[in-house]
Amino acid sequence: MGAMAHVLAANPVPARSQMGSSLGFHIILACFGIAFAAVIMIAEWIGIKRGDAAALLLARRWSKVMAVLVAVGAVSGTVLSYEMGLLWPGLMGRFGAAIGFPFSVEGIFFFLEAIFVGVYLYGWKRLSPWAHWWSGMPIVVSGILGAMSVVAANSWMNSPAGYTLSHGKITRVEPLSVYFNASTPYETTHMILAAYMVAGFLIAGVYAVGLLRGRRDRYHRLGLAIPFTVAGIAAPLQVLMGDVIARFIASKVCRHAGDPVRCPGRRPWPHTAAEPVPFLEVLSGSPIGVAGTSPGTRGGSVVWWVLARALSPPSATTARAVTSS
Repeated sequence: MGAMAHVLAANPVPARSQMGSSLGFHIILACFGIAFAAVIMIAEWIGIKRGDAAALLLARRWSKVMAVLVAVGAVSGTVLSYEMGLLWPGLMGRFGAAIGFPFSVEGIFFFLEAIFVGVYLYGWKRLSPWAHWWSGMPIVVSGILGAMSVVAANSWMNSPAGYTLSHGKITRVEPLSVYFNASTPYETTHMILAAYMVAGFLIAGVYAVGLLRGRRDRYHRLGLAIPFTVAGIAAPLQVLMGDVIARFIASKVCRHAGDPVRCPGRRPWPHTAAEPVPFLEVLSGSPIGVAGTSPGTRGGSVVWWVLARALSPPSATTARAVTSS
């Protein structure tokens, strides 16, 4: 493990590339795992409420696709769990006691989701219509809560809380503070809305092609209308959520910058030797938590410095140079 840490510290690009490619593949499946069940439930609800055979046929066929995607997503998610430890040993070795909690909670919700996917599939023509519909609700809820758990781990790295670090090791963890950190509400909402947009627009696209090819029956019209409506509702909400997140990030950078006008009373950047360095700055750079260099030499800290300088008011020298030019 020590040799691997040295290799990763010297050249983190392969680790980041591997993690990026794995996440890029898994995130599409994750979006369907979060949102596809809700689309199916809407189609089945229309079918039961209105006696619509086309809607029920859509729901039944979509449920089979959902089962396949959940199975493939489970495999790609397992790969990612191994990569967390293999590619980022410094991060997991030092902070695994904290960041591991939301991942563990996500495992519980995923098992619930997988169990009820099986119940939902088996229940077709074996349960009464409304009993079968309600058997799918745990899939929707588990998908949302599972997404919240994974995003909580990511948001914790942006807004770390709920742990005590002593001599480079975590000595105390507050699970609820880790899980419900300052960034969790923003990032969770952002991810869930994105999942409903991705799933909705991709599913609608399949039936849009069918309509363009002349298949204008009710089956294809519903196949387009239901997921497109879901994604269409999520899209403007995502715009608003993006603005909220941007303001939240700007406030964090502003606090680092110590702008006396926009952030009065904030401490300046960079930190003095007597000030503690925040977790994000300690872990910035290549790869997270692996290298043993000081925070001031990390690439991520340079990024924060550049952002801080960009938000700070111009110095007198800079102002004169701009004026003279």
